[in-house]
This record gives sequence, structure tokens and C-alpha cells, in this order.
Amino acid sequence: MFIIKHKKIFVWISIVLVTLSIGAIAYFGLNMGIDFKGGSLTEVEYTNARPDQATFEASLSNLSLGQILVQPTGDKGYSIKTRAVTDKEHTAIVAALGKDAVEKSFTSIGPSVGAELARKSLLSFILVSLGIIFWIAFSFRKVSKPVSSWRYGLIAIVTLIHDIMIPVGVFAVLSHIFGVEVDTLFVVAILTVLGLSVSDTIVVFDRIRENIRIGHFKTFEETVGNSISQVYTRSIATSATVIIALLALVFFGPKSTKVFAMMLTAGMFFGTYSSIFLASPLLVFVQGWQKKK
Repeated sequence: MFIIKHKKIFVWISIVLVTLSIGAIAYFGLNMGIDFKGGSLTEVEYTNARPDQATFEASLSNLSLGQILVQPTGDKGYSIKTRAVTDKEHTAIVAALGKDAVEKSFTSIGPSVGAELARKSLLSFILVSLGIIFWIAFSFRKVSKPVSSWRYGLIAIVTLIHDIMIPVGVFAVLSHIFGVEVDTLFVVAILTVLGLSVSDTIVVFDRIRENIRIGHFKTFEETVGNSISQVYTRSIATSATVIIALLALVFFGPKSTKVFAMMLTAGMFFGTYSSIFLASPLLVFVQGWQKKK
């Protein structure tokens, strides 16, 4: 009952975090990768010791490629991100890097392809959200009192927005400081967070539904408070286990999956928080609002 007793505090914590996240996204923006804005990515590796980054960038400075982003990869490699280049410009890039440079990969994506990918990513999020509302409303169709079944679905969507906005806000700060870019793995991480978060919320909602059906508790607040007490240990323990594995991937995994792992870690943490400290208190607020009508 502690959580329900202090529900306003926990809801306000979520409001503040989401507001700060929206502010970070609006102020810093998201550094879109070539998957979305189009461009070329060339990865090279040197057979001997690679040159320092300043020397490496100087070798590309006379090619008239506009803004170039160079990042070290592994022990001997570099990745080069530029605007979309022609075959001639691609050949010139490789030639400018010296005989010791071996091209490992080359990827080129046009702006139209990137825009289409962005549209499909947004559509995926919308369809997943609608699917969650309808599925929860159907699953809780026999629960009409004291909170309508479709409101469980809407509250689940509110918590999902919370679980997505905060990690994206953190990502916006990291993107500004470290130049981290949004790519397709970022989208996969967002959709994965949606699934993980809603599953945790449904565990709590399902226990509330069962306790309503059994009728052990006198008031709806007691039902929600005791339902949380019955499941929070398992929810936190399960999430903590996954987070530990994800942190190992963040610190010791390959560079290509670090952003993915960081997003999932933040999503798991705030998803667990929202299912216990946000979704359930919101149910109590909605029930109180319905009583006043």
C-alpha cells in the first residue's frame, strides 16, 4: 500500500522525467544515421598500425566530400561516414587512405530510402501501440468495474510512452556528447522495449484483475496496493537479471551493439518502474475520477 499511498509522488517523478526527456530531444535533437538521412559508410582496416586520426582525416580533406565523420573501429580500423558518394568518389576515398588500408565494407543509402525507413518505423510503432490497446481491452473484457477494460489499454500506452520517451531523451544527450547516431538497431531496441515493458505491466494488471474477481479486499485502492505487493519482487528480480546481462553487453560487447544494449537497459529499468509505480497508481486515479462522474 506504500506505493498507492504516495501515488502522487511517483506520478510526478514520471512527469518530471518525461518533461526533461522531451526538453532534451527538442534542444539536442537526434543525430540521424545514414539509415535514415542517406549517405555512405566506408569501413577500412590497416594491415600495420593505423595512423592517428588527425593524419587520417587530413588524407580525406582534399576530396570535397563535405562533412566527414571519422570514428576508430577495433584496433586498426576506421569508419568513414559521408554524404552519398559516386563510384568514382568511393574509389578516390580508398585510394587516398594509402596502400596499407584494406576496405572491409561499403554501404550507401539514398535519401529516399532513408525517408521510407523512417515512415515504416513510425508506422510500426503506431500499429504496435494499437495492437496493445485492443489486445489488453479484449483480455480484460470481463473486467468492467470499477475501471473499464479499454482504460487498462490506454494506461498501458501511457506507460509505454513514458518508457520510450525517457530512454530516447537519454539517447539525445548521448548523441549530442558522443555523436551517437540513430540507426535501424535503435528502432529495433525501441520496439523491443515496447514488448518488454507491456509484458511487465500486464503481469501487474493481471494480478489486479484476479484479486478483483476473488474480492478479497474491500476497496479498489486496497486491491491495487496488495496486488503490487504480490508481484513487485518477481518483476524487479526478473528485470534486474536482464539488466545485468545487458550491462555486460554495454561494457564488454562489440561497438555495433552498444547503443542497442544501452537503449534496452534504460527501457527495462524504466519499464519496471512504470509498471509498478506509474501504471497502477494511474488505475487508482482513473477509478477515483469515474466515481466522481
